[in-house]
Amino acid sequence: MHSLIRKYYYGDIPDTPNAGGDPISSPSAAAEHPWPLWEVFIRSKQGLDHKHAGSLHAADAQMAIENARDVYTRRNEGISIWVVESKYVHASSPDEAESFYEPATDKIYRHPTFYDLPEEVKHM
Repeated sequence: MHSLIRKYYYGDIPDTPNAGGDPISSPSAAAEHPWPLWEVFIRSKQGLDHKHAGSLHAADAQMAIENARDVYTRRNEGISIWVVESKYVHASSPDEAESFYEPATDKIYRHPTFYDLPEEVKHM
């Protein structure tokens, strides 16, 4: 391992000021050793789905999980945590929403508003 590069773990205190690449106090250090951005998903109860809770910077996946636990589940709000490095999340563009979702509007069978329901069927 290169002598100038050191892997930091949650709870580590750097030997020298700004050795951890704190972007607020040292922009040049952040440019040399940036920590990736992670998206955090929390499942609050068994059987429910994971919900996006927020984002954080961490050196690796283990640090991201530990930091997410400390930041987003301080009051026992969750039972499961997922972290995904942001560069692996792909999303549609809001600017292209009209053309992206338009093909669904010509499929009238997806909206069964024209079916006649029997009287016995309630709460449909």
